[in-house]
Parts: sequence; structure tokens; C-alpha cells
Amino acid sequence: MSVKVFIDGGAGTTGIEIHERLAGRADVDVVVLPDDRRKDAGARAEALNAADAVILCLPDDAAREAVSLIENTTTRVIDASTAHRTDPTWTYGFAEVAPGRRAELATATRVSNPGCYPTGFLALVAPLVRAGIVPADLPLSVNATSGYSGGGKAMIAAFEQPGVADATETGFRIYALSLGHKHVPEMQTHAGLAHPPIFMPAVARSYRGMLVEVPLHAHLLNGDVTAIRDAWADAYRDSPLVRIDAPIDSGAGSILTLEQCAGTDRLDLFAFARDGQIRLVAALDNLGKGAAGAAVQNLNLMTGLGETAGLRL
Repeated sequence: MSVKVFIDGGAGTTGIEIHERLAGRADVDVVVLPDDRRKDAGARAEALNAADAVILCLPDDAAREAVSLIENTTTRVIDASTAHRTDPTWTYGFAEVAPGRRAELATATRVSNPGCYPTGFLALVAPLVRAGIVPADLPLSVNATSGYSGGGKAMIAAFEQPGVADATETGFRIYALSLGHKHVPEMQTHAGLAHPPIFMPAVARSYRGMLVEVPLHAHLLNGDVTAIRDAWADAYRDSPLVRIDAPIDSGAGSILTLEQCAGTDRLDLFAFARDGQIRLVAALDNLGKGAAGAAVQNLNLMTGLGETAGLRL
């Protein structure tokens, strides 16, 4: 028997990627509304309530509205927006982030899909805080660069279509200079940190891929780089998607590129150390493990399907 799934907002970048991962699967039946009914409240409400599982690929307010339209107790929801990522009544949908999270997801009815940047940051930091290697009150910073697809249709157009509004020829740009990015509370909450990290995001002229980096001074930690790798190995031993110090795919040895995990749903973690300085780096696809791949992984876990079904390993 297949699981009936409705993707609300399925015409957006993340929705399209989710559709691609579910296409051709005999264990999933994807409900698709005709184009002329996608924004019809009645049609959406009917689809939301008829589905076994719903994936919301919507702006925050629209996601909250969609949840309010569900009138039964059986439809299970995965929200890819930021609306519920720090809501304690929702299960945070990062299967690898904490012990027992897979079991929680198996019974959860409301799941918040993690953000792409927080996925990399939390994968690096959360196990180290939990193990006591990184003190919870240690001030942290995080540098991160994403492919431009992470900005959705408007940013894609700006990079790909000369002449449209905000069109750009730049190769690299930093943003969130007000230090108020909406991902920061998510990072702080789920890492268990006393202070919000300084978040320094950027976007590059590359369609997909992401690097997230946390620099550390070894003398401020309760353990060395070996302890870090051991904590990661313990945290991710059961994960089919997380690789620790994986081969670097650039072919250039010491050069780690934005595209290390592009086109996959993997998450690669690296620890580089020398002379008391440590660079922790996570590589992922902002559209894969950072968005659609995570949503499909959560769907699989919530509905009792194979965890990696439809994923790109």
C-alpha cells in the first residue's frame, strides 16, 4: 500500500526537487493539483486533509495557514519553512542531530525540516557540545557559502537572466550584514548554545552546493581534533548519509569546493588542525540534505519506508 503525499508549494525549487526524488516510487502516491487550482484554498484544503503526509514548501505565513487548514488528526506534516523550527511542539527533522531522533520521527505528526545552513552548523557542533568538547558558553562564529539556488526563483533569475530585477554579474557576495539572519535562533537552540553564533553567510555564482565552516582555538576546547572525530564517529555511526573526512572530490587534494556534495543528499564533515587551530567544515547540497533530500528522508522515517528511498547517495 502506498503513502499518499501532497506537496503544497510543489512548483517552487524545493518542491520540484522533492517531486524528482519521489518520482517512480511504488511506495509513494504523489497528489498533484492542476495549475489552475494550486492557489485555490478549497482545493488545497481538500488535498491537505486527504493526504497521509504533507510537505509544505511555502513561505512562513503560508505554511502556518496550511497547517490551520488541516482538520483531522491523521495527516502528518513536514514543514520546509522556518515557521516551526524552534517550536517545542514540533519535532526538529534532523534525524542525525540527537540520539533517539529517528524514533521520534517515526511517531511524529508535525516535523520542521531544518534549514540548509543550520544543517551544516549543527552537524559539526551539536555532537561536540553534547560530548562536552565544545563548552556550551563558548562564543562561536560560522562562515557559510551557498549556491544561488538557495535563494529561490528570484535569486536564480538574478544570476541567470540578465536584465531582470536585481540581475547581477558578481561571482560572490556576502549578506545578512545586520547580523539578524533567521537561521541563528535555529542554530543556537538545537546546538544547545548559551550565545547565538556570529553567522556570516554568502552566495556564490554556482547553482548548487554549500560549505559551512566553524573555526576553533584548540586551547578553548575540552579535547583535541581526535576527540572531535571520535565524537562525530559516535554520533553518526548509524547514518547512511554522513561521511567523516571523506575523499575530497575536487581532485586537487587540499582544495575543498562548494560542489563537494552537489547533486547528492550526502553530508560530508571535515576537521583540519594545525598549531592549535581547528577548522571544522561541512559540505552538503543546499537543495539536497539542506532541503529536499532532508524532507524525503523525514517522509521515509515518518511513514516507515526505507530511510534512503529516493535519495541520491
